[in-house]
Amino acid sequence: MMSLLLFIVGGVAGLFVFPAHIPFIENVPLFERPFRLGLDLQGGTHLVYQADITEIPAGDVEESMEGLRDVIERRVNVFGVAEPLIQVEQSGESQRLIVELAGIKDINEAIRLIGETPFLEFRTEREEPIDPEAESISADEFFVPTKLTGKFLERADVAFDSVSGQPHVTLRFNEEGAALFEEITEENIGRQVAIYLDGILVSAPVVQQKIAGGTAQITGNFTADEVRDMVRRLNSGALPVPITLISQQSVEASLGAESLVRNITAGIYGLIVVALFMIGWYRLPGLLAVLALLLYTVIVLTIFKLIPVTLTAAGVAGFILSIGIAVDANILIFERFKEEMARGRTIENALEEGFVRAWTSIRDSNVSSLITASILYWFGSSLIQGFALTLGIGILVSMFSAITITRTFLRAFSWNEGMMVRKLFGVK
Repeated sequence: MMSLLLFIVGGVAGLFVFPAHIPFIENVPLFERPFRLGLDLQGGTHLVYQADITEIPAGDVEESMEGLRDVIERRVNVFGVAEPLIQVEQSGESQRLIVELAGIKDINEAIRLIGETPFLEFRTEREEPIDPEAESISADEFFVPTKLTGKFLERADVAFDSVSGQPHVTLRFNEEGAALFEEITEENIGRQVAIYLDGILVSAPVVQQKIAGGTAQITGNFTADEVRDMVRRLNSGALPVPITLISQQSVEASLGAESLVRNITAGIYGLIVVALFMIGWYRLPGLLAVLALLLYTVIVLTIFKLIPVTLTAAGVAGFILSIGIAVDANILIFERFKEEMARGRTIENALEEGFVRAWTSIRDSNVSSLITASILYWFGSSLIQGFALTLGIGILVSMFSAITITRTFLRAFSWNEGMMVRKLFGVK
């Protein structure tokens, strides 16, 4: 019964992974989710920016770079890139921003949008309707810009109300900004003053009174995470983190596609050879291990689609390597099984004892591999991280595959210990 359930799960996972080959489900929304392919597999643009952090205190560098990364990511999303890869990289004392736009061929437009300094501005309520002849079609329907922009904001911070404990945002302007803010709040008591970052509305609080002194609060029904996110975005619009493009590269898909084809071809040939070896050497257990291996493959690919994981050529290599690790676990189990059979145990008892004895070796070897993959992911660059991620996911699933799937299949055949069954298990 459990074996049948595993086959059903594997069948559904197979449909999810390869829907294009099944005509009646290929248009079902759930099955339309594609694999996320990296820059090297579908081509695109690779940009490297150098951030000028000379004016930023050492303790604020990390937050400023994360805020910058957040702003660039939102800009790229507006540009229409569904799966951008944007990350901060430290090279010695310098900070760099790596931007990979898979599928984007117009490199000049991408550079133009990304290279602009983050822009924070304050807007007041519009008093008259938009005049279509005097204003552009992109003009804000509800608010008009003021002179107060992010360059006058010294700092935004998270704070909590002393009575209610509700989180809110505090703003601190420089001297010139304080004067502008006081003037704006005085003229707009009882009305909204909107805060925009890169043309996107962040908040539109109502002014309760004239605010002097250069400090203000943004209150509302915010969660702590929402307030922290808002503070980071506000600071990213105010802090001077100019970036300079130091490297640009247009990546063609042909090179990555060729690597992908080679990797997949190597994986298929490797899988066939391993399957022949397992079946020839271990007979029925080998055949069941191959079936478990196929289930393992569709389960891992399903996880890659669901998370989703960006597949690069290195990531595909990590996945193929994890298949070999999954085979190793089965070999350890079968060798322990043969040793137990040599001691005169029944097939069923030998299988159970074989799994118990093999488990510690499987656990220790896989945990050490997981530690290695974690270190590679933590300290590696984007390609190395892709390799480490697919390898790590593959190792975790391989442990489930060896201990649960293979064991379930073997139990289904071990109850009848006739001569034929003993021969199929390789027992003389």
